[in-house]
Amino acid sequence: MDRQTADDIVAEAEAGIERVDWVAAGAAIASISAVGIALGLGLPLLSVILESRGISTTMIGANTAVAGVASLLAAPLVTPIARVLGVRLSMLIAIVLSGVSALGFYYFTAFWTWFPLRLVFHFAITALFVLSEFWINAAAPPSRRGFILGIYATVLSLGFALGPYIFSVVGSQGFLPFAIGSGVIFASAIPLLFAWDRQPALGERRHGAFWRHIVSVPTATGAVLIFGAVEAGGFALFPIYGERLGYTEAAAAQLLIAIGLGNVLMQIPIGLISDRVRDRRSLLTLFAAVGLVGTLCLPLLGTDWWLMASLLFLWGGVVAGLYTVGLAHLGSRLGGADLAAANAAFVFCYSAGMLVGPQTIGSSMDLFGYNGFAWALALFFGLYLALTVARMVWARDRS
Repeated sequence: MDRQTADDIVAEAEAGIERVDWVAAGAAIASISAVGIALGLGLPLLSVILESRGISTTMIGANTAVAGVASLLAAPLVTPIARVLGVRLSMLIAIVLSGVSALGFYYFTAFWTWFPLRLVFHFAITALFVLSEFWINAAAPPSRRGFILGIYATVLSLGFALGPYIFSVVGSQGFLPFAIGSGVIFASAIPLLFAWDRQPALGERRHGAFWRHIVSVPTATGAVLIFGAVEAGGFALFPIYGERLGYTEAAAAQLLIAIGLGNVLMQIPIGLISDRVRDRRSLLTLFAAVGLVGTLCLPLLGTDWWLMASLLFLWGGVVAGLYTVGLAHLGSRLGGADLAAANAAFVFCYSAGMLVGPQTIGSSMDLFGYNGFAWALALFFGLYLALTVARMVWARDRS
């Protein structure tokens, strides 16, 4: 082999490192974003229906927290299942299971049946998140990971924003909201089929990798744990909080749209910034501080819809950065066979947040009234802010 040929091969390899597989990344992003619409619609829908049936917020929080239990069970199992069935087939099965169980919430009205339904639904949703994020990370080169994940978070947030909007239009009565939710889930299989021959390789299994990655980057996994608690608890119980402030069901749902729009417009800029900062922990600390201050302002602005919407627009966009930057930070530290296990561990921590968030917020509202919603959120942000500051001080003392 002559020198020119060798140089050409090296150049092609280096170019390949920076190349984005847009077909694969686009299919994974489109699939999971359709699921985002269903979640954005389903979380407030189910809570409003349960409250209309006389279920307490504590029990609504407990039922919503089953989502966290399901995700905790699913996260360590998804990668081994995908090694046997393949990424694409595993995602297709998860789409079918989640779509069918979404319809089950309409046909089964006994409260106890919603616990196994939540378990199946969120087990399947977790599988979709783990495998989609792994697929996106595998398709993104390191130097553009924050940007690609910013696109992913933006499109996903658009789905979460569209879900409450649909809820505000169709309401909580009848079959229509359930048909829409299950329909968009089933539709998420379409982009997956377009990238059927581009599934990423999972690599060989490494013993203990999943559990090791939970604690290997505590600032990142802590960020997604807090985000999971705030998102699951906040989206599920905010309609009830809004109604107790005096807003109509539609007006409360529209405040959720403001949060979603903030997510949509801010994640790509946040992703680009995260690709350029030296220490992403500084960004995560800033996001936690904004989350804390914004939450403490909720009781002060609760009577003015426009002030609330403006605050929630900024607050929602910045808080969602905990997920975007946390995932980019984790992905930049790992690669190869560890990547799938790392994504599963990341989703596991997000699921742990989904478990504690609704229950904590629901119980706080029962104990302290509607302002217990804000106090519980403030507790989550305060704990994470203490963690990030402590980690940065510890890192500075070591240097």
